[in-house]
Amino acid sequence: MTPAKLFRRREIWLPTIWGWLALLLVGAAAIVLVARSLYPLLAPQDLVRGRLLVVEGWMNPEGLDQAFATFRAGGYEHVVTTGGRIGWPKPDAHATFAELAADYLRRRGLREVPVTAIPTPDSAQDRTFLSAVMVREWARQTGLTVDALDVVSLGTHARRSHLLYRLAFGPNVAVGVLAARSSEYNADAWWRSSSGTRDVIDQAIALLWVKIFFWPPPAGTHEERWAVPPKRAARSGA
Repeated sequence: MTPAKLFRRREIWLPTIWGWLALLLVGAAAIVLVARSLYPLLAPQDLVRGRLLVVEGWMNPEGLDQAFATFRAGGYEHVVTTGGRIGWPKPDAHATFAELAADYLRRRGLREVPVTAIPTPDSAQDRTFLSAVMVREWARQTGLTVDALDVVSLGTHARRSHLLYRLAFGPNVAVGVLAARSSEYNADAWWRSSSGTRDVIDQAIALLWVKIFFWPPPAGTHEERWAVPPKRAARSGA
């Protein structure tokens, strides 16, 4: 068999030096465009002004202050705070972020409407999703009809919180979101600091993971709270 039958000659076009320069400029412009649009994508400001305001209690005081301002600007009838255990609290300290945030908002002056702490239990499930499930179940148990709610989260975590609350409450409940702004870095130039770069990239990856790999179990099932079948949970002592 001759080489002529194994190979075929083709003409290949390659960029010139000016072509490579043009491609480099286009690539750089694309990177800048993505960098400038990534933070606003992850930290949306889209409130629906429902009856219920959900505050993620793990936020710092700066974020909780912005949640307080959001309450003042809206016509909310109830405020709930969420969050799991705070490491190893002292006997006289709050055991969960939900309780800590609720106490902070009350001391801040939020007394016009009820402020309810809804702690998130330990679980193998996504914590934000489980927080949303706990809020949903609390509303059902108390007889509170929720057709719209707003969630206040911190910065780049907000888009993921918005998505997971929508998954937990279903298509019949309108979910709004407000991303509290952090002073740890400049959101308009997050790539100029290590903390901003870590935060934005980490949250972008986490959001992508949720969109591709996270499928919420049926509402009300054991798996919705624990992310594992009942038999496996019993064996693991959950």
